[in-house]
Amino acid sequence: MPPSSTAPFLSPSTLTTLVFAALLLAGLALRLWLATRQIRHVAQHRGAVPAAFAERITLAAHQKAADYTIAKARFGLLSMALSTAVVLGWTLLGGLDALNQQLLAWLGGGMPQQLALLAGFALIGGALDLPASLYQTFRIEQRFGFNQMTPRLWLTDLVKSTLIGAVIGLPIAALILWLMGAAGPLWWLWAWGVWMGFNLLLMVVFPVFIAPLFNKFQPLADEALKARVTALMQRCGFAAKGLFVMDGSRRSAHANAYFTGFGAAKRVVFFDTLLRQLSPAEVEAVLAHELGHFKHKHVTRRMLGMFAVSLAGFALLGWLSTRGWFYTGLGVQPNLMIEGLPGSAPNDALALLLFLLAVPVLTLFAQPLMAQISRHQEFQADAYAVSQASGTELASALLKLYQDNASTLTPDPVYVKFYYSHPPATERLARLPVAVQS
Repeated sequence: MPPSSTAPFLSPSTLTTLVFAALLLAGLALRLWLATRQIRHVAQHRGAVPAAFAERITLAAHQKAADYTIAKARFGLLSMALSTAVVLGWTLLGGLDALNQQLLAWLGGGMPQQLALLAGFALIGGALDLPASLYQTFRIEQRFGFNQMTPRLWLTDLVKSTLIGAVIGLPIAALILWLMGAAGPLWWLWAWGVWMGFNLLLMVVFPVFIAPLFNKFQPLADEALKARVTALMQRCGFAAKGLFVMDGSRRSAHANAYFTGFGAAKRVVFFDTLLRQLSPAEVEAVLAHELGHFKHKHVTRRMLGMFAVSLAGFALLGWLSTRGWFYTGLGVQPNLMIEGLPGSAPNDALALLLFLLAVPVLTLFAQPLMAQISRHQEFQADAYAVSQASGTELASALLKLYQDNASTLTPDPVYVKFYYSHPPATERLARLPVAVQS
């Protein structure tokens, strides 16, 4: 009998496979194209310092930044290809399915097998990432004078982060998996609530208990700078638990400052490298920029945005987890789910992992929008900093940080629009005088 004319040309499973493969390869092609543009553009402008910076930046520093940018981008080409191969290996080539079937044979169905699947996936993925991490740290960062880590410290950090991930991650994973199996069709709403509560709790716990396991945090000892910074925060109506200096130089020569924590645990952290590179007036200007993010409620908006996106993600996962084509289309044979049948097992951990593998393939194409929003917020924070501190000092601090961190002054404009969360130096410093006048 001939097939019905109303039968679909492609099954949902086959269509899922084709769409996923097409998006994955399109994303890889796009990222490779952007990276090669960046390499070519930076190399073409390596020979001369841009006129706006000629009096402050030496040709040697400009060329170091160009070489550092090109070295990272070239390594990124290989990393992109390898990461795409890993995703294909886990999904369409059957890696996740093979791991799941092996663990089912060893452990049977149930919570231990599901947690073992999550843990095995994380450990294998981490092991696959180790060569890239080692090369990035001990070849690229070392070559340009930024790496301060010893192999022993690198290994210690790896062990600590793995143990902390297990201690924190496995219980929250077990709770979410339990909700997926026990909370009915709206499990995703309960799981979302648990996940949000966990993230808020982590914001309180991290600066007090976790971060000190990796770095030393000392109260800011410079009384003059402390008074200056305290006065700035009082003018801005910002209260913090304390001002701390972190031994960032133990791992890297890069400089930074940040706010961390939530509620009563909120604190200001300066890298020791930052305090060595900037004058007190420049530190005040940089901190004023960070306070600008709070003044404009950027942090609150980002949190609300994270809440909304994660809610949509959990809802989508709740729907996809009940569709057989979601599993088979991504290279996994779903487990049998027949109550009372020996050998049957839930698919909850499989659904979580497939979702985590598939979502980045889709969200890549939203990157330019997110980057544009972030750059706009940086301009707003700069304008606020100029209203509370010195625009001249902020410009001087930013230029020092661009130079000391070997950030290129001549990035490719298309690459900037797609990736840069902060405006490039030419755009950012050019707008500071406008902020002063306003």
